[in-house]
Amino acid sequence: MSDFDDMMTDNISIIKTTGERFDGLKASVQRDKIFFENSSILVEPRDLVQRTMSNGGVETFEVIDPGFYEKVFGFDAHYQMVVRKLGVPEAKKAVQSITYNFSGANARVNNHSVDNSFNTVTYTAEVSGLIQALRDEISKLSVSPSERAEALEVVDEIESQLTTNPPKRTIIKSLLGALPHVESVVSIGASILGVVFPN
Repeated sequence: MSDFDDMMTDNISIIKTTGERFDGLKASVQRDKIFFENSSILVEPRDLVQRTMSNGGVETFEVIDPGFYEKVFGFDAHYQMVVRKLGVPEAKKAVQSITYNFSGANARVNNHSVDNSFNTVTYTAEVSGLIQALRDEISKLSVSPSERAEALEVVDEIESQLTTNPPKRTIIKSLLGALPHVESVVSIGASILGVVFPN
């Protein structure tokens, strides 16, 4: 046990630029710095860190400098990341940028490989209805016009991600996490995940 352990009270997820995601991690999140002891995860510039707060809110940070330190004296190998906090629209764009962004229900990509895959279009009438329900709920919320507009932009991006094949669970889950944390919105978001990713 290191001297840092008592400081690690924040729950975070790390989303790498490759789309890989690590959840259920402990860290100490400061205004522009994050202390993190798990040296088995390679943290790199432009990776994202999402902090889930006890009130249900989610903050997103971009890693500027990973600041990795080897084990010394009473301290295990650890990160002292220099980070920048992102606003909701910027966080949405950052999450989007970690995956290929295509439009159209059968979009796909091949990188130096032969495509022998079959596309399964997951954007069904049921999903379309849930997206509309999400828009309706957000329109009814008692928030400022700018907050409502930002939340509806996030819903647009969720809809865009759902029309890619295959849609990425980590991306859609992150975008849903950026929406206002009220019961009706969270419930619809869970329904969307359940329909699109039944397993």
